[in-house]
Amino acid sequence: MTRALVVIPTYNERENIAMIVERVRVAVPEASVLIVDDSSPDGTGRIADELAATDASVQVLHRTEKNGLGAAYLDAFGWALAEGFDPIVQMDADGSHLPEQLPTLLDALGAPGVLGVDAPETARATPPVDLVIGSRWIDGGSIENWPRHRQWLSRGGSAYARWVLRLPTRDVTAGYRAFRADALRRIRLDDVHTRGYGFQVDMLWHAREAGLVVVEVPVTFVERVKGRSKMSPAIVIEAMLRVTGWGIRSRFRRHPAPQPARGGSTARRSRA
Repeated sequence: MTRALVVIPTYNERENIAMIVERVRVAVPEASVLIVDDSSPDGTGRIADELAATDASVQVLHRTEKNGLGAAYLDAFGWALAEGFDPIVQMDADGSHLPEQLPTLLDALGAPGVLGVDAPETARATPPVDLVIGSRWIDGGSIENWPRHRQWLSRGGSAYARWVLRLPTRDVTAGYRAFRADALRRIRLDDVHTRGYGFQVDMLWHAREAGLVVVEVPVTFVERVKGRSKMSPAIVIEAMLRVTGWGIRSRFRRHPAPQPARGGSTARRSRA
């Protein structure tokens, strides 16, 4: 692997962070980890520093205030690009994204290019994958321990955003993602202004504007066992209002035609 980096934003995740980092390091030992802590009052940042002190592949980015998931990721992306990491992975700290499925995302991103192995002749004829999304809503994807109303809310939010923004991606709010570094540069991160829950949709919308090739792979999403969710109705409403605004703007732009899915039921390929 070139220099893969797994970015894990945290706020009050002291019960989960050590376990998640350990599982990432076991699943993909070659990858580095960047913990981005928003000055958690529960001591998550201190635990992160202790992990970094004992493992050279773990680093910590301390932010001075809680300013939203999107802001944390954007700071991390800027740091990762400056440090030369590629690919760059998003992963939640609460255990909902299984680190054991990370090799699947990296393989779909294009293991030949990512892992330093020469690509076969047949692979060179197709555009490289820019972004891989771990999807709950394609064949093979699943959710564990979510109440039915949470599933309806997630499915409904994805369906609404897909319709308004005309996105071919099934799981537009998914947070388990692997980017090529060049893809993040092409997105023009300075133009991504969402800081809250709508950040994932915002990034995907900008990916579509940049003509990136996106693949969805099925993953299992697991409800957190420890700690409290940061989600609230106000955050969801804000995200839907933003999506509506983006949809109105997108009606006046031309976009590249989506590519057909490839890979049967285990992967879904398109232009975002």
